[in-house]
Amino acid sequence: MTAGLLESKRALVAGVANKRSIAWAIAQALHDAGAELAFTYQGERLQGSVAKLAAEVGSETVVECDVSDDASIDRAFAEVADAGGLDIMVHSIAYAPQETFTERYVDTSREAFRVAHDVSAYSLIAMAKRAEPLMAERGGGSMVTMTYMASERAFPGYNIMASAKAALECAVRYLAWELGPSGIRVNAVSAGPVRTLASAGIAGFKEMEGVIEQRTPLRKNIQAADAGQAALYLCSPMSQMVTGTVLYVDSGYHAMGI
Repeated sequence: MTAGLLESKRALVAGVANKRSIAWAIAQALHDAGAELAFTYQGERLQGSVAKLAAEVGSETVVECDVSDDASIDRAFAEVADAGGLDIMVHSIAYAPQETFTERYVDTSREAFRVAHDVSAYSLIAMAKRAEPLMAERGGGSMVTMTYMASERAFPGYNIMASAKAALECAVRYLAWELGPSGIRVNAVSAGPVRTLASAGIAGFKEMEGVIEQRTPLRKNIQAADAGQAALYLCSPMSQMVTGTVLYVDSGYHAMGI
């Protein structure tokens, strides 16, 4: 049904760790719609696995990008430019020190706060800055990032990552305003709990998953592919007048009061 929807479009996907990653589900959806893909990875530990997955969707553009290092981001986007330009950017990057998921929020260290917000929120701003001229050259584009409803409500155990997600959503709105005149749209997908490498580090995740499944209107949790399809919508002409928004893909849980 979506075949050819993104024909001739080039997409950069940042944040793939393995086959369970939401970023990988998004990459598959974009590939099935005809997009040509490029991927980033951080560090040699992930290089091999990301390159292997990239090969599955016919991509040979796999570039190193440490989002906490401006020079690394510059090099990554220079390689993306040399490979043919950019129409779509998927930002699925988040990190907070492991201890922040188990200690009290009030005990968050200054350094842990800085790291969580730098990697999880500022990285979108830094990547958007480099992506803007590449997309403008091609008449516009779409940027999509991943968030979670803990940005709005307290989810015990999510802690400082929740603050980082709130900052990320604020960045989406400001970037949408500033990049809109260049035809660049910026949106976020707020996904329900999905079993990924990242979620494995959240204390009480299984309990959270069970509670949400019981209380969602659809009575089931989402799969990574559901977030992938939503991102595809936001990256495609189907959403050409949608920007600055957070799209919930959580079986309706965000609508519930209790």
